Amino acid sequence: MDNLTRQIADYAARARFEDLPGDVVTAMTQRIVDTLACAVAAYGSEQAEIGRRLALGARPKRYPGRMLGYAERSTAEAATFVNTCLIRNLDFNDQYPSGHPSDCLGALFALAEAADAGGAQLLNSAVVAYELFIRLNDPTNLRDMGWDQGFIVGVSTAAAAGSLLGLTANQIAEGVAITAVANVPMRNTRAGELSLWKGAATGYATRNGVFGALLAAEGMTGPDRPFEGRHGLWDLLTGPFELAPFPGAGGGYRVGDVNMKYWPVEYNLQLAVWAGIRIREQFEWHDLADVDIGTYAFSHLETAGDREKWDPQTRETADHSMAYVLARTLVDGSISAASFDQSAFRDPALRPLMAKVRVHTDPALDAVQPDTVAMTVAVTSTDGRVERFDLQDPLGHQKQPMQAADVEAKFLRAAEPRLGNERAAKALATWSNLAQVQDLTAAMSALELDASSN
Repeated sequence: MDNLTRQIADYAARARFEDLPGDVVTAMTQRIVDTLACAVAAYGSEQAEIGRRLALGARPKRYPGRMLGYAERSTAEAATFVNTCLIRNLDFNDQYPSGHPSDCLGALFALAEAADAGGAQLLNSAVVAYELFIRLNDPTNLRDMGWDQGFIVGVSTAAAAGSLLGLTANQIAEGVAITAVANVPMRNTRAGELSLWKGAATGYATRNGVFGALLAAEGMTGPDRPFEGRHGLWDLLTGPFELAPFPGAGGGYRVGDVNMKYWPVEYNLQLAVWAGIRIREQFEWHDLADVDIGTYAFSHLETAGDREKWDPQTRETADHSMAYVLARTLVDGSISAASFDQSAFRDPALRPLMAKVRVHTDPALDAVQPDTVAMTVAVTSTDGRVERFDLQDPLGHQKQPMQAADVEAKFLRAAEPRLGNERAAKALATWSNLAQVQDLTAAMSALELDASSN
């Protein structure tokens, strides 16, 4: 077994809830509530429904999985796929540069009952997933080489699932090795016209991470040097790298470094919504002649670098389009899930306004990213008036974190239309006090669309 696999497995196996500082428990609880808000708001989404159709009627004797919002059980892998699709559908879940640690939570929600876990164990395994995601993300640079976040999501999921199930360090190592060598996805998922797969790709990764962990639990062994060996990750893609020290081995907890989203758009567009709101304070949208946006290089590439982003034909493309998100905000004054209904993003009346938006890379903003997320906006009106706006670190960024009230409001906005006001409030109270929850079956049932199915 190589050193990196051993480090990952040892951390996941030794992590205990009792060792978590109070601020880490609070930060992780908020991110779980935030993630559930994203999932509940996406009930009925197309990707999740495709997965659910395939999952129905497949409840196994070992490791049955729970699908968020439903009483049915299926395989843990199928339930994980459905859960992660729900979490990802609106692109509203938390973010760390290069990906979304909360994608891993779909697996833990699926497995929690089978693991006979309480809230404390769920929190602990969630922290394992986040800490691993960050430590694998920082040194690998996979995104810039054209590889997708699913590799890190899958490995982090396998280790966190092993932690939740109480597997030994050796078993966790085997699950990590199986997942690592078998799942290196391409970033083509997020290029050009974005498809349904964009919101399902990490569901596939978490599904595979769970399967790797369960195979290891049953005795399957994996390659002994998936990172450092011949034809391993170092050899083929990244070159050698080191992981930052883990908590308990000289390192601090990093959960609080994960950003949350106030608006249901991809992270690079959070500031675009705030920019649209600021512009509306001084201009009528139909009086605009030109809107010139300066942003960092990855934001430019991701939100304006493909021609499809200037005429989005799918929901997934629209919530990654700078021109669309800004124009929609200018007209409506805000952004919501309804902003990405087909009638909204294909609205031909919006295209002339979108055509007035220009986007360029600002080297100064690129130099400070990701520690500082910034945008400049120069607006010219039809009568020649020019105004400039400088924005940075949107609400939810680690430098301007969402407060408990913000997270609670986000959950209630998502849950009340689905569950009703009373049930939404009870579910929020339960999940906001997750560390004290003994029965996760009741907590999961509180999120079901049809409570009478219990």
